[in-house]
Amino acid sequence: MARALVTGGAGFVGRHICSRLLEEGFDVVCVDALVADTGALRPERWPLQPKGNFTFVQQDCREYFARSTERFDYIYHLAAMVGGRVMLETQTLCVAEDLSIDAQMWKWAAETRPGCVVFFSSSAAYPIGLQGPTGHKLLSEGMISFDEDIGVPDLSYGWAKLTGEFLMKLYVERYGGRAIAYRPFSGYGEDQDLAYPFPAICRRLMGERGQDEVFVWGSGRQCRDFIHISDCVDFIWRTVDRLPSGASLNLSTGVATSFIALAEEVARQIGWEPKVSGLSDKPEGVFFRCGDTELQSDYGLSPSIDLRQGITRMLDHLNFAAGRAA
Repeated sequence: MARALVTGGAGFVGRHICSRLLEEGFDVVCVDALVADTGALRPERWPLQPKGNFTFVQQDCREYFARSTERFDYIYHLAAMVGGRVMLETQTLCVAEDLSIDAQMWKWAAETRPGCVVFFSSSAAYPIGLQGPTGHKLLSEGMISFDEDIGVPDLSYGWAKLTGEFLMKLYVERYGGRAIAYRPFSGYGEDQDLAYPFPAICRRLMGERGQDEVFVWGSGRQCRDFIHISDCVDFIWRTVDRLPSGASLNLSTGVATSFIALAEEVARQIGWEPKVSGLSDKPEGVFFRCGDTELQSDYGLSPSIDLRQGITRMLDHLNFAAGRAA
């Protein structure tokens, strides 16, 4: 039976990866320190209860690496200090701890020689110079090349992920290991923590129904590429053994949606049409972040859940949760 280690496996993306691996018959070891404000949940609180050969280790993955010599067929490395935009903006040195986490993982991989390391990078690794109000572009995988000049990524989180990809390059070229990376854009899903904008906007508008005006952070005109977690996991599963070693792949839809447009569609589905305005004193992040999907298309990948369907699923989930709480 194939064995997989999932670091940060109790987080939003990690628990969905664990569930898919277990569904496919893998023996899964999930390591997660359950750090507050990262959205991590104990396994008994996951939407899909882990079944099969599943082991949960509540521990900082760096401590796990220090004591373990186990060899895995796959390492899915998601462990990171990351939360919503507020955390990225206000706890930058805390987020910079990801540099240590990733460095220890690559060193441990070089010692234990797993079959494949799957590194979760981020769209935050792309140069912010390509994401401004003017001159912005769809972000394609080739825009990050360590053989050319590299632009400035997004805050300490972006720097950490960019550095992690550079360490992957060294791991592949200098140590002969197999490794690939994925760059998720704005992933969302029904069980995502409310520190993230998609569920937060949906929940807040449910409580503000009927008001003449509602607000979103920043100018509201900033755009993101929203992709449902089930599509992210499916894209990974379909390409993990097909990507060349050292390659990176976007997880994106290629559709840019402003936060104002997102809130307008949420309100429409709830049943009213308020004016949606921005709050200029709240964090906005980069202006335009949307992924180029050409390489994904080469692998036959296209999302199965569009934004409208995703909003419907989120609202149904929140309504069910509210009803259960009542």
